[in-house]
Amino acid sequence: MQVSKKKISPKIKKQISDLICQVIADIKNPAEVKEFLNSFLGNNEQEVITRRLGITYFLEKGKTYSWIKENLSVSSTTVASVARESKKGKGFKIALQKIHADEWAERWAKKIGQMFKKGKK
Repeated sequence: MQVSKKKISPKIKKQISDLICQVIADIKNPAEVKEFLNSFLGNNEQEVITRRLGITYFLEKGKTYSWIKENLSVSSTTVASVARESKKGKGFKIALQKIHADEWAERWAKKIGQMFKKGKK
C-alpha cells in the first residue's frame, strides 16, 4: 500500500490511532494477533516489524552487529539505527519486558513439569 501525500485531519488521525491501540490491547491470544496483523499489515510491513524486533532482541542478548546482519539480512546502518531508537523508545522496552516475562514463565513451567515427573517415579 502506498501512503497518500494528502494529510488526514489530526483529530481523525488521533481517533483512529486510539482505536488501533484499543483493538490491540483487547486482543487476548497469539492466534488473534496473527490474524489481525495478517489482515491489516502487508508482507513488507510485517517484515520491517519482525526485523526491528529481532534486532532489538538479539542486541539485548549480546549478539554482534555482524551476527545480526547475517542472520536477519539487514545492513549495519539498520542495526545501528534500531539500536539507537531502542535506547530511547519505551515501546522497545515494553516489548523486551513481555518477551522476558514469557521466557521466564516457559523456563519455570518446564522446571515445574520436570519436578512433577520426578515425583511420579
